[in-house]
Amino acid sequence: MPATPSRSKTDYLQKILTAKVYDVAQESPLEKAAALSARLNNTLLLKREDMQSVFSFKLRGAYNKMAHLSREQLDRGVICASAGNHAQGVALAAKRMSARAVIVMPVTTPQVKVAAVKARGGEVVLRGDSFDEAYEHAKELEKKQNLTFVHPFDDPDVIAGQGTIGMEILRQHQGPIHAIFVAIGGGGLISGIAAYVKRVRPEIKVIGVEPVDSDAMKRSIDAGKRVRLDKVGLFADGVAVKMVGEETFRLTRELVDEILLVDTDDICAAIKDVFEDTRAILEPAGALAIAGAKAYVEREKLRGETMVAVACGANMNFDRLRFVAERAEVGEKREAILAVTVPEERGSFRRFCELVGSRSVTEFNYRIADSKQAHIFVGLSVHDRADITRLTKTLNRQNFKTLDLTDDELAKLHVRHMVGGRSPLAHDEMLYRFELPERPGALMKFLTSMRPDWNISLFHYRNHGSDVGRVLVGMQVPGKEMAAFRKFLDSLGYPYWDESQNPAYRMFLA
Repeated sequence: MPATPSRSKTDYLQKILTAKVYDVAQESPLEKAAALSARLNNTLLLKREDMQSVFSFKLRGAYNKMAHLSREQLDRGVICASAGNHAQGVALAAKRMSARAVIVMPVTTPQVKVAAVKARGGEVVLRGDSFDEAYEHAKELEKKQNLTFVHPFDDPDVIAGQGTIGMEILRQHQGPIHAIFVAIGGGGLISGIAAYVKRVRPEIKVIGVEPVDSDAMKRSIDAGKRVRLDKVGLFADGVAVKMVGEETFRLTRELVDEILLVDTDDICAAIKDVFEDTRAILEPAGALAIAGAKAYVEREKLRGETMVAVACGANMNFDRLRFVAERAEVGEKREAILAVTVPEERGSFRRFCELVGSRSVTEFNYRIADSKQAHIFVGLSVHDRADITRLTKTLNRQNFKTLDLTDDELAKLHVRHMVGGRSPLAHDEMLYRFELPERPGALMKFLTSMRPDWNISLFHYRNHGSDVGRVLVGMQVPGKEMAAFRKFLDSLGYPYWDESQNPAYRMFLA
């Protein structure tokens, strides 16, 4: 437990109660994530800050800060550095107050955030690869142009504005709350929430959540002083901060119970969880708190408790969704990625399919490379981590040497797309493309329907969430069997195309 909060020169309870945020912010809903709660055997409530007009909580602190500026300061114009969400809050507030707003953003900022700032009248300057580099440039422009700086987190008025979220949570749910989970970037959000919650209901835990590659606050707390990171991960760009604020560090050290770390797969799984419950798509930083809540429940073996997670942002670039979908199943431990060695002999594929059983195949990659052994890269839907272990043991017992690659970054990011290439053993190969109905068992039915004396020399399949599964198969069929092979193709009832003369195949695989 953190120490009893000391009375600082800033009375945050008073500042939060009198914060000026509701000219632009709404009291966001506190909603039960029904499906996720059932899976966790606890009640998880989502504080839906993604539903604000700028799709993030940041307008609260930005507006409250600017509402405390003098007319003279506003007339000179304001400037801020931001990875995107604070920028939108400042731009919106400046527009409401008829002030000029210069926004310095990292060049890595998702385009959706840049466009949103421009749409609200902000003058965007792109500089640096991280928030800290953008911040340094913003401070230079502040002096050159005599602008008023609006800090994204290390300012009492900004902290107080964010603290109104804590005030709303306790008003909206007056029953027991075990813990409130909050994402940490620079620390403004968790500082404000903790400052209110620990004064009003100190028995409630306030737990911070950071990505493993952007953990400046946790490292600072562990060291007892602010620590500057050499680099930060950019997947959760909204919390990509190399050094937390002085005031936010003080408040977090004093008031926050603990800080959890989660990885990219955990975040992707949390994005999917929230989508399944709300049909809303959070940005990576916006899903941090949910990922932390899940990790905490698993660690503590909790049952029957009520927890709150702040869904703090939804400014997601559309082109990131492919990556999120790819990694979410692994993050949920609902997909196993395996490398399986199968004897290069008749019936091996069929026997492998029988051992896999009713599990859905999410990916299947193979290229003939050896006359004695076949190395298969396969993805399978599983129930949990224990199911992966059971399957691996079963395959190994049946002499299918199996390597679990579920946590292997190289395999997940690169190798899965590179299985194949030319093979000297792929002589007389025919290449066919098939479309199968995307339903459990369809792929296995396809595999087991092939005659064992028709050697499979190449196989590629990946579940893309479409209505059909697209399969590429290379086969070596003896000449005397061609009539039977064509009869097999026609009897399948699936659309197919002969790609043996496809130029891409001829160039890279044949």
